[in-house]
Amino acid sequence: MVTVLIYGVLGFILVMLVIMTYNFHSLKKSDDANLSQEPGQQSMLLSQGFIYTALVLILILIIFYTWYVVRGTPWEGHLAEWLNIVVRLMHITFGIAWIGASFYFVFLENALNRTEDVRDELAGNLWAVHGGGFYYLEKYKVAPPTIPKHLHWFKYEAYFTWISGISLLFVVYYFNAKAMLIDANVLKLSAAKAIAIGVGSFVVGWILYDQLCKSPLVKKPILFALVGFIIATAFAYAYCRVFSARAAYIHFGAMLGTIMVANVFFIIIPAQKAMVRAARQGIPPDPQPGKNALARSLHNNYLTLPVLFVMISNHFPSTFGYAYPWIVLAIISLGTAGVKHYLNLKEKGQYNVWVLPASVLILLAASFITAPKKDMGACNETASFAAVNQVITARCISCHSSKPTDDVYTAPPNGLVFDTPADIVKMKAQIMQRVVITKTMPQNNKTGITPEERNLIRCWIDQGTPIK
Repeated sequence: MVTVLIYGVLGFILVMLVIMTYNFHSLKKSDDANLSQEPGQQSMLLSQGFIYTALVLILILIIFYTWYVVRGTPWEGHLAEWLNIVVRLMHITFGIAWIGASFYFVFLENALNRTEDVRDELAGNLWAVHGGGFYYLEKYKVAPPTIPKHLHWFKYEAYFTWISGISLLFVVYYFNAKAMLIDANVLKLSAAKAIAIGVGSFVVGWILYDQLCKSPLVKKPILFALVGFIIATAFAYAYCRVFSARAAYIHFGAMLGTIMVANVFFIIIPAQKAMVRAARQGIPPDPQPGKNALARSLHNNYLTLPVLFVMISNHFPSTFGYAYPWIVLAIISLGTAGVKHYLNLKEKGQYNVWVLPASVLILLAASFITAPKKDMGACNETASFAAVNQVITARCISCHSSKPTDDVYTAPPNGLVFDTPADIVKMKAQIMQRVVITKTMPQNNKTGITPEERNLIRCWIDQGTPIK
């Protein structure tokens, strides 16, 4: 009865908030001409922002309460899987919008025509063709003589990418902290402590980065980038010393993503608002906030490829399954940032012969150091399928079965089942990679597979996977 009452209250609040958003939209549309100036427009935008924030918070509260209700029941794993699907799709969609905008506007800044037939009040212009039409874009040095009534603000893509990303972090890693976040072989932690470390590290990462941007080093780009890379590598190392390797990678990406969205929220958008406010009041805007915003936007642009790598890294155990996963994370972050630097230079028409080859060599280094040994040891005895099947039954079947008995997975991960000999033989390459080489399965060695058992599986596969 209490559960129904709570859902009823939360549902009622949710419906009222949705109705209010439509009412605000209608009110803004009807009074747009009267509210085009301060303070009416700002007051309405602020109120609308509070309503949208409350709407998101209520949705998050409903999800958290639903998880609390189904915790410990057969519905827990089912709910976690569908939350994973929905939130991941949202995260990818918003991320595409945000990163696409970042790439486009940095390209625009790099590719502007700044010399030919450019009016005095312009910083540059650009002709473009796309989708069967021609486009002409102009960038003002400061602001146009009259601020248009309708301005598009590129901020919600960033905000919702971060919100959906943090939500996904909770769904995948924090709701199942003991299974996905904590690896007792790395560090024994309670779920609460591990989550607190993860969330707290995002705040620490932003503070360090922000102070670095305010230091004299910001005037020395190469030294600034070097110090920033060292700090990022230190975070990668620390994460790998606290969490499971897979969770460490995700937290590294979340830390970079937090820095990016904080740049938007604390630096870029306030600078843009100050510029618009000054232009509407007819006073010269302070150019420094705009310069700071442009610099932070460029930083975000360089962070995008490392963050994208982290987003897909959990599907590739060759990276986080290496003995020193933080090194691979640092190498790939540096290499992908180098590739982005090459693209930025190319958009400016500044070609550099060594940036791209050096970046590619750095990325190839990650592939080289993670390669398996050619000789993994002799197999002095014949490995029987019966012995291998006994290991798989004890260590793998709890998850990889048509009817899993694991306390987290209610369906076999990635659809992989080992119910029959044919199922096992069919996946021998994946078993070799995940169980023997990278040792990333079982997840955090949850079922306690031994080195001897891993070696038994290796020998059986090396001997041709006989099943008789």
